[in-house]
Amino acid sequence: MTTAPPSPRSAAGLRIPDARERVVVAMSGGVDSSVAAAMMKEAGHDVIGITLQLYDHGSATGRKGSCCAGQDIHDARRVAEQIGIPHYVLDYEERFAEKVIDAFADSYVAGETPIPCVTCNNEIKFRDLLNTAKDLGAATLVTGHYVQRLDGPNGPQLARSIDPDRDQSYFLFGVTKEQLEILRFPLGGLLKSEVRDLARKYDLPIADKADSQDICFVPKGRYSDVIERLKPGALEPGNIVHIDGRVLGRHEGIVNFTVGQRKGIKIPAAEALFVVRLDASTNEVIVGPRAALTTSGLVLRNLNWLGDKPLAEVASDGLPVYVRLRSSQAPRPATLFSDDNGHHQVVLSDGELGIAAGQACVFYETVEPGSVVLGGGFIAKTLKTLPAETVRGTVRGSAGTIAAGRH
Repeated sequence: MTTAPPSPRSAAGLRIPDARERVVVAMSGGVDSSVAAAMMKEAGHDVIGITLQLYDHGSATGRKGSCCAGQDIHDARRVAEQIGIPHYVLDYEERFAEKVIDAFADSYVAGETPIPCVTCNNEIKFRDLLNTAKDLGAATLVTGHYVQRLDGPNGPQLARSIDPDRDQSYFLFGVTKEQLEILRFPLGGLLKSEVRDLARKYDLPIADKADSQDICFVPKGRYSDVIERLKPGALEPGNIVHIDGRVLGRHEGIVNFTVGQRKGIKIPAAEALFVVRLDASTNEVIVGPRAALTTSGLVLRNLNWLGDKPLAEVASDGLPVYVRLRSSQAPRPATLFSDDNGHHQVVLSDGELGIAAGQACVFYETVEPGSVVLGGGFIAKTLKTLPAETVRGTVRGSAGTIAAGRH
């Protein structure tokens, strides 16, 4: 193998284990995880590459051929041979189908906008695979994610990548403090261009392989095709209803729509109509003007807190944070409220357009690349307006009362 000198940022951001130890690298067959494996090998560690077979592409989508079950596994094997490490393929199809694909379908049918990559990280990669790494006697599990693991004064911290265009912290907010003790992310201190350069210097056969774009089991973004196959009858026709109560037309299934959508509504109107809400209980698509998309507050569920102090202690009267509601957006100012009963709500300082239940809300200390991740949760409910009678510090669960704190 042709080796490359370490990046100038290695000491500050790569967090490569210093002492020789057994390391398991999650190898997806892509450039990033392949470079991470090569870096571990070059550092002198006892490296084991593991690729997860998560689904059969033909079975999942009704199309011939395969992706993660075929070419990607083949590519990971080629890389392992090139750098001289053992490589194993683990069959996680059943677990992936139950915990990720089925959950995705259930959420979509319920009118939500799920993020299966977050679920996969939480339930498969950083739970099941981490346990497998421990069973193999590994001290560390390494992935090719663009995030950083920092050594804070009170233990390890999760932080954004230095490359804002590649940062994947939005998808990893569910990582726990205990898992961070074992996890390492050697690409968090690198730019994508530097990772490509390293792949070429290591002479990896996938150095110029394109990055994956779609959800792995939803090729070409055709969610409705997958939902219809997994949930026969889910595409049930219903009404398209204006926010003022008028029935404007019919739809062929709410899974064909997402909050914020404009195209495809197919309703003639004097003003542009957007999907404002999906009501699974009545099978209705609620539409309205662009202004009706504004969300002022959020109710969160399944929140994972990574801060040093208990959440209720620091957020009972409102904690100023910066939040991301989409993976592609910069963090925005907000205030997080929490109480001892596990109720979590967020006031968005400037409001946000087109936010839907099922999406993630991730908290950061600052807006800067490399900022520490404080945690995050899934959106259970969006609040279009904040009740006028609310009192700062009041949180009453999903009923809708939220404190109107501001920065």
